[in-house]
Amino acid sequence: MSQFDAIFQPIQIGNLTIRNRVVSTAHAEVYATDGGMTTDRYVKYYEEKAKGGCGLCICGGSSVVSIDSPQGWWSSVNLSTDRIIPHFQNLADAVHKHGGKIMIQITHMGRRSRWDGYDWSTLMSPSGIREPVHRSTCKTIEEEEIWRVIGDFAQAARRAKEGGLDGVELSAVHQHMIDQFWSPRVNKRTDEWGGSFENRMRFGMEVLKAVRAEVGRDFAVGMRICGDEFHPDGLTHDDMKQIAAYYDATGLLDFFGVIGSGCDTHNTLANVIPNMSFPPEPFLHLAAGIKEVVKIPVIHAQNIKDPNQAQRILEGGYVDLVGMTRAHIADPHIIAKIKMGQIDQIRQCVGANYCIDRQYQGLDVLCIQNAATSREHMGVPHIIEKTEGIKRKVVVVGGGPAGMEAARVAAERGHDVTLFEGKDQLGGQITTASKAPQRDQIAGITRWYQLELARLKVDLRLGTYADEPTIKDLRPDIVVLAVGGKPFVQQMPEWGADEGLIVSSWDVLDGKVEPGKNVLIYDTICEFTGMSVADYLSEKGAKVELVTDDIKPGAAVGGTTFPTYYRSLYAKEVILTSDLALHKVYREGDQLVAVLENEYTGQMEERVVDQVVVENGVRPDEALYYALKHQSLNKGQIDLESLYAIKPQPSLSESTEGDSFLLFRIGDCTAPRNTHAAIYDALRLCKDF
Repeated sequence: MSQFDAIFQPIQIGNLTIRNRVVSTAHAEVYATDGGMTTDRYVKYYEEKAKGGCGLCICGGSSVVSIDSPQGWWSSVNLSTDRIIPHFQNLADAVHKHGGKIMIQITHMGRRSRWDGYDWSTLMSPSGIREPVHRSTCKTIEEEEIWRVIGDFAQAARRAKEGGLDGVELSAVHQHMIDQFWSPRVNKRTDEWGGSFENRMRFGMEVLKAVRAEVGRDFAVGMRICGDEFHPDGLTHDDMKQIAAYYDATGLLDFFGVIGSGCDTHNTLANVIPNMSFPPEPFLHLAAGIKEVVKIPVIHAQNIKDPNQAQRILEGGYVDLVGMTRAHIADPHIIAKIKMGQIDQIRQCVGANYCIDRQYQGLDVLCIQNAATSREHMGVPHIIEKTEGIKRKVVVVGGGPAGMEAARVAAERGHDVTLFEGKDQLGGQITTASKAPQRDQIAGITRWYQLELARLKVDLRLGTYADEPTIKDLRPDIVVLAVGGKPFVQQMPEWGADEGLIVSSWDVLDGKVEPGKNVLIYDTICEFTGMSVADYLSEKGAKVELVTDDIKPGAAVGGTTFPTYYRSLYAKEVILTSDLALHKVYREGDQLVAVLENEYTGQMEERVVDQVVVENGVRPDEALYYALKHQSLNKGQIDLESLYAIKPQPSLSESTEGDSFLLFRIGDCTAPRNTHAAIYDALRLCKDF
């Protein structure tokens, strides 16, 4: 692939030869089990990336070296015990057999953690200053503890080497212990560990020397740093260039990983894993600045999603390796597909940040659009095998995420698939979501499915509402209903939906109603849609108040995403109001009066507006299901034990001769959840058709 020759150039990191220039950089997977061990799920996740051609995987973001750096509440890897060594050997063997290299990031998180669980640790930082994101208090680290932690780093590196890994990356980013000592906004010490530049560098330097003394020169040791903390009193880009040059001059490091921004506040956290509201590679200039002052290879990872980006960055010489981490979460076979010229088959990351936002809630990392990622150990496939059984006629109704995935998987199995969609385009709620100012890239999910369904020659019938006779005329063996739902605005009659007093968020984003000038949005769900509507309307010039009965608007939007909404909404002077429920709406002249009730006092307030928008989630569309249910062999039932165990449905063994058919419903027409749930429903059900 000469078009992407820069990507496939090998590179030397220390004594290691990396087969290409693409890295899956360190991220917290929340997969380690049994006290922080890299067990089967963890191994299979990284093996899939190596199988797919990734040159280097740096696993275990924020993997801890000491027992007082808590790992339990987010299931990070635990390098404070020799128990990890045989688990590492399994991990290394799995990656190496596919030609990949594997390292791990090691750290002591200092103040950046939680103390309230598991071992109930006493957190430490250079000067005992609390970290805002985790709201955790901490003590000032003592001299004896400093030297203990330095030794813990060295022993953690030894365990990684004995486990067969290819290297370690010291985390001096995200305001962990090393860069807590660096930063004057956190380090207020007046002893030999603070004050002057050399003193603030001392802890990290002693860690590096101890690690290198333990593992020798034949083991790769790198360091991940940020290019600018983006705090007025923090480390600037020039400061970070000085720090990088200082450590590089020791000759003890083999590579730097460089990202933009600190992340010890909610606002800066959103920079570190840029979502779809950011431009491509927004902090590349910071990594390029570091590369100018060091001799060793530099890795950069932030919002690099497609091969054209990667090729351009490498050709330009900005950095030596590109991190495509979320790109590998979306499609672990991205490198193999580039090599085979299957660019259109790459499932490209859309920057939804479902993965990282789950991690910040202590949940396992999952991809919004690829339900196989991290479920490899369960037998959920990335590559769908052709059936060895009979070829079936499969009818899918509904072209949202569940329906598109069902049609794709059934067609990959080799079946004859027809997909009905009532609208003139695919996408369902994804299309609606993409109308919002910060959500346009979510439409990339639909674009990939469009390409796949065309490649697989699915009979696509857009603008066609499939009713009972239409479906039965095709004499299907299997019918999959994925018709979704409708906005649930009738829950409270007092809202006046039937009288036209309120409109839904879908009505606004789909352009079915004209935006008002003075708008109240009532959002009881507190996920993306309410904030998206507020952003959309305020961009159209409306005066907007976003009201919720929850603790804050956007309460269910993840930690790397809600700050980008808040930046936009505050800039547009949107009023954000919590703790008020919409009690009723009535008309007064040519205006609407929204009556709001305080969640805690019961006190009523009124707003006089010209439009009331309600976001109250989705009600399943069940009409077609109940029309077909009693005619189906399985009465529409899914065997849940089989579904959850990723096994074939028992009903698939039944004969569907004549007019008989099996009926399944998935996605929001079963129960409203989210895009990932809809796609997972379809994949685990249809992979055995």
